[in-house]
Amino acid sequence: MRTKFIFITGGVLSSLGKGLAAASLGALLEARGLKVTFQKLDPYINVDPGTMNPFQHGEVFVTDDGAETDLDLGHYERYTQAELGQKNNYTSGKIYDTVIRKERRGDYLGGTVQVIPHITDEIKHAILQLEGDADIAIIEIGGTVGDIEGLPFLEAIRQLRGDLGKENTLYIHVTYVPFIKAAGELKTKPTQHSVKELRSIGIQPDILVCRTEGDLSSDIKAKIALFCDVKEECVISAKDVSCIYEVPLRFHEEGLDERVIQSLNMWTRAPILNPWKDLMVKINDPHHKVRIAMVGKYVNLKESYKSLNEALFHGGVANRSEVEIDFLNSEELTGEELRSRLSKCNGILVPGGFGTRGIPGKIEAIQYAREHKVPFFGICLGMQLAVIEIARNVAGIENADSTEFTPSTPEPVIYLMKEWFDYRKNRIERRDENTDLGGTMRLGAYPCKLKDGTIAYNAYGVDEIFERHRHRYEFNNAYRDVLEKAGIIYAGLSPDGELVEIIELKDHPWFLGCQFHPEFKSRPLSPHPLFVSFIHAALNNKLENGA
Repeated sequence: MRTKFIFITGGVLSSLGKGLAAASLGALLEARGLKVTFQKLDPYINVDPGTMNPFQHGEVFVTDDGAETDLDLGHYERYTQAELGQKNNYTSGKIYDTVIRKERRGDYLGGTVQVIPHITDEIKHAILQLEGDADIAIIEIGGTVGDIEGLPFLEAIRQLRGDLGKENTLYIHVTYVPFIKAAGELKTKPTQHSVKELRSIGIQPDILVCRTEGDLSSDIKAKIALFCDVKEECVISAKDVSCIYEVPLRFHEEGLDERVIQSLNMWTRAPILNPWKDLMVKINDPHHKVRIAMVGKYVNLKESYKSLNEALFHGGVANRSEVEIDFLNSEELTGEELRSRLSKCNGILVPGGFGTRGIPGKIEAIQYAREHKVPFFGICLGMQLAVIEIARNVAGIENADSTEFTPSTPEPVIYLMKEWFDYRKNRIERRDENTDLGGTMRLGAYPCKLKDGTIAYNAYGVDEIFERHRHRYEFNNAYRDVLEKAGIIYAGLSPDGELVEIIELKDHPWFLGCQFHPEFKSRPLSPHPLFVSFIHAALNNKLENGA
């Protein structure tokens, strides 16, 4: 079967949830037995989000093959079985960079290079790479219709209908139907204007997904259908829900997957939605509640830790427990105020990050978790800071530090490793500090051997795992012996034994730091084992202390 393409655009305003709509539709199509893949096309000029500030852009999602991508790819992977990579996220910067390099090589034979056809052809080429990867490819266009920077992407998908045929393409437009309290009614005019803008560039949407606070009445749907020239049954209500994992079920009730299958002239089985229904039963009926302190410097914006928040939620669902996250800003909270907040939590998590801001507060939180036997989970930077805290306060290495924070430190327990063996490429990889920032990082999935009898081994139930990395600094093996005597257990190592990937701590109920980012592989229907184990330990801590 030839791959069919669904193009999802957005109108009226940003943050309408195009990514969740795309992911939820993918979940419904998978439930019908189809294989799906995704692609996010972002209009910004950055080549990828890797160097963008999390305060501005949200988290950077990392794939198995080492792509630094938009956070929406996290939604796609969480809702489906799709495994995405380099070709599943393109930006204007990436497209223009490719075209400019071709022009410099002389690929265009001296011709004038223009947005049409050269940029649009490159966008079409990027999209058509997905041909043959799945039954259906869902392509989300970032931004809002009317944004000047998004016009080349919209022109490219307009052309693709002519190239591929109507039976192989489908346009879904996500829009907004606001409720005006003063008037006491829903207003369809913003949707009408958004569709008008889309039609002005030659794209007639086949299906409208209308975000709204409540259900759309049949009269409102009929009005939207009339003025936007779509069938009434193709006006889909996307009302606000209490949990994002309810969206696939609500879309199915609205008939979205049926409309898509009919429009693309496909035959499938009836959807098997029991896993999603069972998930919602667990979410809506938790038996317990735990509070987790997340100590970081991006805590004011939850999008900065999107995958992490979701992975904690997944771990809670697996334990039939509601997870309340207490976001503690490590730049602002220190001393007694920090300890007071931590004392009210059942587990402490220190996430990844870069730079020196907020480091003392994170180290204080780790020391509190160690001394008070509170379950502790350190991820990437969180693991490195756990090593520093134990080195300083247990092993007596007073000046222990990372060369990321203090390049001239006399005790670099964490340092910039210059080379390592890459098992994916079967060769030695070397860091050159003069290259671009992304070029100095260990990115993507790497193997890790687990030590029998450890927390990690018991959680995974296997002796080798593959997890995704995004970091520059590593554990310094020169300190391995002295830190082992201080109580550190090396629970996970690279296959050659050279890279410390997981540490644990003796005589502690649950203390684990990992160099990788396990949150990137957690899904609601298959929660990551480390998060399941961590929440279980936090729940035990709560029950044992009578909190």
